[in-house]
Amino acid sequence: MAQTREDALQTITDSEEESAFSSEDDEDLEDESFPFQERFGATKDTICNENVVPSGAYHTRAASKRHSVFSAADNLNQCDNDREQMPAAKRARTLSWKAETDVDGAPQTLRFLPAREPGPQLSTADANSPMSLFKLFFTDSAVDNLCHNTNAQAARAAAKGRKYKWTDVSVDELYRYIGLVFYMAAVKMSSIADYWREDSLFSLPFSATIMSRDRYRTISWNVHMSHPDADEENDRKRGTAQHDRLFRIKPLMNTIRLACKAFYHPRRNLAVNERLVACRAKREVTPCMKAKLTKFKFFILSDSSNGYTVDFSVYTGKNSFPTDRGLSYDAVMSLLDRKVLGSGYHVYMDDFYTSPKLFTDLFALKFGACGRQRPEEGLPKTAANSLSRNCRRIHQVDSDGPLVCVKWMDAQVVSVCSTIHAAYTGERVQRKIKAQHTWKAKSFPCPAPVTAYNQHMGGVDLSDQLLQYYAAQHKTMKWYRKIFLHFLDIAANNAFILHKELLGSMTRDQFMEELIAELCGLSQKAAPKQFSTDHVPVPGAQLTSDVRRIATVGRRICVHCKAVHGKKQQTPWKCQACDVHLCLQLNRNCFQEWHKNL
Repeated sequence: MAQTREDALQTITDSEEESAFSSEDDEDLEDESFPFQERFGATKDTICNENVVPSGAYHTRAASKRHSVFSAADNLNQCDNDREQMPAAKRARTLSWKAETDVDGAPQTLRFLPAREPGPQLSTADANSPMSLFKLFFTDSAVDNLCHNTNAQAARAAAKGRKYKWTDVSVDELYRYIGLVFYMAAVKMSSIADYWREDSLFSLPFSATIMSRDRYRTISWNVHMSHPDADEENDRKRGTAQHDRLFRIKPLMNTIRLACKAFYHPRRNLAVNERLVACRAKREVTPCMKAKLTKFKFFILSDSSNGYTVDFSVYTGKNSFPTDRGLSYDAVMSLLDRKVLGSGYHVYMDDFYTSPKLFTDLFALKFGACGRQRPEEGLPKTAANSLSRNCRRIHQVDSDGPLVCVKWMDAQVVSVCSTIHAAYTGERVQRKIKAQHTWKAKSFPCPAPVTAYNQHMGGVDLSDQLLQYYAAQHKTMKWYRKIFLHFLDIAANNAFILHKELLGSMTRDQFMEELIAELCGLSQKAAPKQFSTDHVPVPGAQLTSDVRRIATVGRRICVHCKAVHGKKQQTPWKCQACDVHLCLQLNRNCFQEWHKNL
């Protein structure tokens, strides 16, 4: 049953105020996680330690290519010798590949117990217009605080000598500004000034009816999510543990994160991935790559069924997370809150995050996981499990616990780890192979984790795709304003998904068109009525061969003149569909007036 908006917000707020589970839950989790920590807690329990990147390490391309192919054979021989010299107890805990004749195992099935009923936490009886759904994320109070900070920033800029006219921005005007931002995302022009051009073939009159070009620019220059005085105080702490790198975006970020979790509860399949926001601005937050084009990294948790952004976090550098398990481990754990979500969820991720340590720890918390694994990280390498392009065999890791790892040859070697699926449950895929100079379709067995990964890992890709259609991004010289524009994208995308789940009556184009109109204070005009092609004027009588009588034969009284003006005006024209006579003259077009009322 859907909750009211206030109840949904209160539920999430109460959940976030509880920093840990109850004592009984802690004892249960410790009991459940103990065997997994014993089996997978140390990275040395894998074959050939020198070939394995620790599960808590930062996964980079350089780390994945650390060992060359020339040392692979020597390492394999060394690993085999080391395995023979291992104690029996240690060899029992070591990962190894099963033979093709061995029986496949399946992890324990987790019971799905969501904290709330999955889906929108709103009533269908409410007026869920695009504007009202967008205001769930950009509330009046949040926009009012945004206006207060923006006015303070403009006053500070004026005190420093900025030479532009400024009047305090109001809540309604800031909503109109946001509407123009979305309008520019929908209608692409080469520069901001082009939206106010009047001397061009491609001039657009809409923007000038909302606000002037200079007003739009001054708001863009000064939009601020935190108070500038508090920014100065925080900047003075730079270099200390008290300095907050996200201080300039936190007020609005916390509001949007809370709303994302409050008004929608995800279905069982979730996806974790990163999203990059490109920016050439000066940066306070550490970028994910040092190049001309800075890209800020967001870690995203989304619903795989529709692309809804459930939660997100911003990467700020090495100290982004308090624990010391590695960025990939901590990023996933920070997004999965059992108090808010519940248990029994299936989480899909790519090879940046996948590690045996993470998966077994998630399983102890009642979260199943599935993700691609880099073959050189954490998986044994032996000559017996090597795959060539001429075969598509399935290999399963003989692991003691819930973890199932499979390796499969497709166009290239694919390694997937899972605590959800068995290695093979009968799935088959079609591939084209070349035989006798012709390509033929052939069916091959496919591991269950690979099939599920391809199906559900599209959640973040779907979310990114929806955001790119109307990405509210343009040039700015401040990194936090670039992230502000991305917050607009998240809010609009989630509002559209809520509208689609509740009503399902609009396409994305129609939703954005109505949202822009409502934000700009305009009412959507009804589309002009489309008349049937049968409503055309035709002669009231058959044409005569006598040219002197063509204009008089078949003349009848115009029904519109008689009904409206009380005059008996005669006309030779009638409507083909209505079969009534109507005037059609330069100074009296009754035909048009008559059909306006249809």
